[in-house]
Amino acid sequence: MFNDIGALELVTIVVLGILIFGPDKLPKVIQDITGVIRKIRAFSDSAKQDIRSELGPEFKDFEFEDLNPKNFIRKQLTENEDLKEIRSSFDLRKELNDVTDAVNGTEADAAAGPLPAATPGAGPDMVKKPATPAQEQLTRFDADAT
Repeated sequence: MFNDIGALELVTIVVLGILIFGPDKLPKVIQDITGVIRKIRAFSDSAKQDIRSELGPEFKDFEFEDLNPKNFIRKQLTENEDLKEIRSSFDLRKELNDVTDAVNGTEADAAAGPLPAATPGAGPDMVKKPATPAQEQLTRFDADAT
């Protein structure tokens, strides 16, 4: 409930509490607030137990957190056998690698054979990335020399 309160928000609440209630009444107000929170939690827990007992034994594993749409969808996607089979039939990494190879032209280069010699004075190929930083320095030096 209060897991997302940061240090700055907590300091702001304390300062506002001191300003509104004063330093004398603030401990009593904090005790009252914690008592109310405890009563609400106890009421919530008893209501959950009542609902579980009314649902019967077939819902003994029922969790109220599963009613959250994100959790419900996540649980259905992970536990459904048909979806597991469909998901396993798709190898997205292989598909992505195939598309990447097709875009980069590695399949076409391998099928075409060795590349023709570069024409002199054409300069370095700025599209392809050099394999090592040393090779990049040599390419820059060759380009500057021409």
